[in-house]
Amino acid sequence: MRPAIFPLQPDPGCLLLLLVSWLFNPARSEITSLDSGNIDDILNNADVALVNFYADWCRFSQMLHPIFEEASNVIKEEYPDKNQVVFARVDCDQHSDIAQRYRISKYPTLKLFRNGMMMKREYRGQRSVTAIADYIRQQKSNPIREVQDLEEISSLDRSRRNIIGYFEQKDSDNYRTFERVANILHDDCVFLSAFGAISKAERFSGDNVIYKPPGENAPDMVYLGSLTNFDLIYAWTQDKCVPLVREITFENGEELTEEGLPFLILFHMKDDLESLEKFQQEVARQLIGEKGTINFLHADCDKFRHPLLHIQKTPADCPVIAIDSFRHMYVFPDFSDLSVPGKLKQFVLDLHSGKLHREFHHGPDPTDVAPGQPIQDLASSPPESSFQKLAPSEHRYTLLREKDEL
Repeated sequence: MRPAIFPLQPDPGCLLLLLVSWLFNPARSEITSLDSGNIDDILNNADVALVNFYADWCRFSQMLHPIFEEASNVIKEEYPDKNQVVFARVDCDQHSDIAQRYRISKYPTLKLFRNGMMMKREYRGQRSVTAIADYIRQQKSNPIREVQDLEEISSLDRSRRNIIGYFEQKDSDNYRTFERVANILHDDCVFLSAFGAISKAERFSGDNVIYKPPGENAPDMVYLGSLTNFDLIYAWTQDKCVPLVREITFENGEELTEEGLPFLILFHMKDDLESLEKFQQEVARQLIGEKGTINFLHADCDKFRHPLLHIQKTPADCPVIAIDSFRHMYVFPDFSDLSVPGKLKQFVLDLHSGKLHREFHHGPDPTDVAPGQPIQDLASSPPESSFQKLAPSEHRYTLLREKDEL
């Protein structure tokens, strides 16, 4: 593991004062130290928890300690209930099992948890008391906009994904479950609610939650499960709010990498929506069962022309489909084969079975060699592939390393 680049270079004088305060006033600290014995209990009972994954030998971790603790003290004055906001830390050298569980690959890493569930977006803001405190205040703000008139629904931004809850009253188990879901998924969807007489017209069969997908003419979808079953409504809402095929950019690439899954990527020109639609359809048709084992993504060919060059492609070759396993990139042979039944699925299965990696180094498997074609000696390794420079020595997404070369 390695230290991260500290996003903010604090003023040396301020940092020295914070370090002195941290060394000589440890009693003020509200930081909870987590270990394998208490981590689940503490995080599960916290509305919001910000966890600092650190290593004592890392100087950036050392710089963050006093800042993190002072931010905790500030927030504790505003949210005194111990379960409202928890500031916690994990010594990753002492608790490597916890670091592995949460895929910590750099120090320090600040991750947000809600009722024990880790949020996919870690804290990437400035490492300052003010910035961290403001971030927590933002996390504690209400993610749901209350509708005062149903006419507001007709003027929603239909380029966004909208989830609307219609409830008889706010003080109800149904709404509290809806609120928990909104707290987790508010970065992916717009959440709205209406109550009492305002919502009555939409509550013909009781409290109701609907999804309005992007597009002016896209039909609404109604949630039909129990509104008090968090797992059910969360799974339904996540399915609606997080598209099966997501766009990767330089801004979100690191977040996607930290999910720990290989990437199946369509490289396409920005205005080539036809290829994107075909890819989305085939992923839904062939690979829905692989969700959770690989991330389905699409990328702008112009923005990511450098990685295309690494696989001997240019934007003129787009659309191109490839897998990034974090060790190598493997190219889907022919985009025109995308709609061949089972072809894309087999490509992904060959990744999981190790066949793509094996053939990357040793050529086609003997069973794949055409009759009469000589079989390569599998006992000896071929010369280094021209793709070898793509294999990162650390668990970082290949495309991100190209950003600095642009």
